[in-house]
Amino acid sequence: MVSNWISLFDIVMLRLRKMAMAEKLKKNLNLFDVYAMSTGAMFSSGLFLLPGIAAGLTGDSVYLAYLLAGVLILPAMYCMAELSTAMPKAGGTYYFLDRAMGPLMGTIGGLGSWVAVVFKSAFALVGLGAYLSIYLDLPFTILAIILAIVFGIINVIGAKETTMLQRVLVGALVVILAAFIILGLTEVDGLSTFSPNSDDQDFFRSGVVGFVSTIGLVFVSYAGLTKVASVAEEIENPDVNIPLGMTLSLATATVIYTLGTLILINVLDQAVLEDSLTPVADAGEVFLDWAPFDLGVILIVVAAIAAFASTGNAGIMSASRYPYAMAKDKLIPSNLAELGRFGTPTRSIIMTVLAMIVVLSVFDVEAVAKLASAFQLVLFGLICIAVIVMRESRIDSYKPGFRAPLYPWLPIAGVVVSLWLINEMGLLAIVFTAAMLIGCVLWYRFYAAGNLERRGAIFHVHQRLGEQKYVGLERELMTIIHDRTQAEDLTYEALIARSVVKDVQHGDYGKGRLTDLLIETATERFESGAEIAETFNEAWTFRPVGDGVYLSIQTLKDLTQPELVVCRFSSDAELAIDAIDHDAHTVLFLVAPDRPVGLDLRLAGHIAEVVQSDHFAQRWLRATDEKALNAILMRDDHFYHGPIETLPFLVDQLGVPVGELELPSSCILAIIERDGELIIATPDVKLLAFDGVAIIGDPEDIQLLNEGLDPWEVRQTALAAGNEAPIEREISAESP
Repeated sequence: MVSNWISLFDIVMLRLRKMAMAEKLKKNLNLFDVYAMSTGAMFSSGLFLLPGIAAGLTGDSVYLAYLLAGVLILPAMYCMAELSTAMPKAGGTYYFLDRAMGPLMGTIGGLGSWVAVVFKSAFALVGLGAYLSIYLDLPFTILAIILAIVFGIINVIGAKETTMLQRVLVGALVVILAAFIILGLTEVDGLSTFSPNSDDQDFFRSGVVGFVSTIGLVFVSYAGLTKVASVAEEIENPDVNIPLGMTLSLATATVIYTLGTLILINVLDQAVLEDSLTPVADAGEVFLDWAPFDLGVILIVVAAIAAFASTGNAGIMSASRYPYAMAKDKLIPSNLAELGRFGTPTRSIIMTVLAMIVVLSVFDVEAVAKLASAFQLVLFGLICIAVIVMRESRIDSYKPGFRAPLYPWLPIAGVVVSLWLINEMGLLAIVFTAAMLIGCVLWYRFYAAGNLERRGAIFHVHQRLGEQKYVGLERELMTIIHDRTQAEDLTYEALIARSVVKDVQHGDYGKGRLTDLLIETATERFESGAEIAETFNEAWTFRPVGDGVYLSIQTLKDLTQPELVVCRFSSDAELAIDAIDHDAHTVLFLVAPDRPVGLDLRLAGHIAEVVQSDHFAQRWLRATDEKALNAILMRDDHFYHGPIETLPFLVDQLGVPVGELELPSSCILAIIERDGELIIATPDVKLLAFDGVAIIGDPEDIQLLNEGLDPWEVRQTALAAGNEAPIEREISAESP
């Protein structure tokens, strides 16, 4: 019977969750989508344009510059991955900075990221237009504008459709570039490539200073790696797919960039390479001349088109999520947060495409895109600081599924690298960055500041120093944990059904005796009893979750499902543990798996919600056996289940179709249990005498049902006594 009601409750809650998620972005991006988006956002100018310019600065050591740049982005990448798994929400950089350091920093992160991505994506479309103009008799700026509109339409239709195109583009790109590298290494005799190709070509043309400047120049080639964070809310299993997808993407980019530039410096004369804006195509003409119909060069052009297209497409997708997330938080007009018929932020996408069209029409896109890269470095540094703030805030509900290694040295290194590279980019880049920072601050000051009460996790750092904290962030992070774990078959109701409730009537229970009781219980009752018993020998931390009720939580690796032991102590039983008040009557011991991250907090929150509900203490202390105790923990303020015979207003309506039942206006009859089977309460189903029912409604009505009363009759009595306004008895024909 209990297991049936668990299934019943899950069905009802699933329906309610679907209703609640109607305005949320769909989680339909998998690991390959993450990889395709990250990889596609990196390959464009970084390989098909930049190597010649970089070689002109440092000589044949250009391949080392690409290699070291790939290493230097690791701190920012892993910090971004940690924040993305802790807070997988649309908006990426904006959301992380806002929740870590407050809405002012969030405004800087959101508007700055949006501007930077718009400029860089527009630059990619210019490159794509230039390649296409070889075959199409149109100015490449016009082609770029047309492509922006096309990619915008694809983004409006849906993230899955967008990433499907991204998969095709990135797949073609990686295959062609892999073939280019394999054939190129064969041409230049493999490992000999790692030495300078001739004595008359400089390896470090401008010494260490020039080499370091080149690292700063090519570093931005990897910046697209972190764009995937802006669509974290739409990624399935973000705890695994985000860090793994980003790592695979970085490995791919680093190998292709490093080996690709190695081939270029060995195939092309240094003077030719430095003057070339199409170095990969030029190299293909040298060692792929054996291919018929110039097929080798044509494939390289196809790869270049795929690279620029994937960067532009991924840029529109990620950029549009910044205004969407900011609008939800009232930092910009709220209508930008509305989802269209395809479940995508249509207005944000349209605004992003329009901005790109303006940029393409008015600005020197290449010059501004390079300046925007400097601001991207600022954001990388702030992301590393955000990880430090979140860790040091020690918020219980900050539960990243992936943690950046070598804390705090890795994020500190990320901050240092960002500042160093910005300095290497020159005075103009610093001025542009400062101007963008000032613009973001002014927007926040004159538009958003008066609308917000939200604070960042940095307030929790202040709280440790005796200052205030912002509890709203804790609640929001708990909501995120709920969203991340709700799809798991690990529900609160199932936990309660499996739980062991011990009603301790006599005896003195210190820590030793209580530990023995828990170990014996776990060994006898739980599938993983031996492993769970071990946790009871560890140090306990007790938290009060209600009057006289304490909770202890442990997490256990490789545990398949959470387990709960509940001990209620009567007045004749003595509970003697220092961390628990002498008047405590109940202690709950929760052991949960360490994956999905945050499941323990979600279950603890639900326990606290039940324990703190009205009249819990009276019902709990009045219960006469373990079955009754279990049933009390199973109850929910918005949910009633029981036999029809306990509900007078339904007994009078036996044989009446559900669609014609007279119910309190807040109530919906959702499920019927009949002869051990669960039946969806469609309008034509009729109630029978021995049915059980599940009803959803307002807490006031559900409380009356739990007490065996007719809510409508109670309200009529209150009306007659003059205590309530007239209420018409409504007919609720709603059904799932």
